[in-house]
Amino acid sequence: MNKLRYPQLKLKAIKLRKKGLSYGEIKREVNVSKSTLSLWLKVIPLTLKQRKRLYTNQILNMTKGPQSQKERRKREIKEILKESEQEIQLPISFEIYQLIGAFLYWSEGSKTSGFCFSNSDPHFVLFMVRWLKRVFEISPKELKCWLNIYSQQNDLKIKQFWSELTGIPLENFGKSFIKPQNKGFKKNNLYYGTIKVKVLKGTDMRYRVFGWIKTVLKDVAPEVELRQKEWKSLKETSRPVNIPNAPIA
Repeated sequence: MNKLRYPQLKLKAIKLRKKGLSYGEIKREVNVSKSTLSLWLKVIPLTLKQRKRLYTNQILNMTKGPQSQKERRKREIKEILKESEQEIQLPISFEIYQLIGAFLYWSEGSKTSGFCFSNSDPHFVLFMVRWLKRVFEISPKELKCWLNIYSQQNDLKIKQFWSELTGIPLENFGKSFIKPQNKGFKKNNLYYGTIKVKVLKGTDMRYRVFGWIKTVLKDVAPEVELRQKEWKSLKETSRPVNIPNAPIA
């Protein structure tokens, strides 16, 4: 969507909303996502007659069953994704690429020792392995890794999957941690387990990454530090102590 057309589209959307049209009806005339329409139109008042009409239509849509609503929502999400993908221009600059990896590490990486991260998403893991190669010139052959899997999973095959995906040699995989059997129902199946990837002697790298993040967060750091100082009592809360179950009298 050409951003230069947004003012004209917004004016058209407002005119249609003032006529009492729903977001869905307006969307058919103005090709933007419903999330964008919501931002534009949430302050536009509707008459009682218009609200009754929209409410009646909503009830009629609900009577069509949850499946139709689900399919409609799928289409809406597809449009949101399509529109948002056009907002990013590829290829991205090296500096942006560098910071994406830094913040991903901040989210999923070790904060206190070495340089390692754990995840179960193949997209995340491959991105980070390639990020290490491009930003720090660390080859996949220099990385060490370990799996966290369940006993019913095939350890060797999962190692082969990650090795083929990332280029990390099989001999660089350490002994996998086998999780104990869990009788509870798990909503998400981790078909590839969780992989932990480590850079040997990577402590200085971790500090460099945190330095990049600190630079980006300079604008918010003073406010965070002020609030932490005002609420320092929260840090004075004693840590929980594990107490063995007392025998029943």
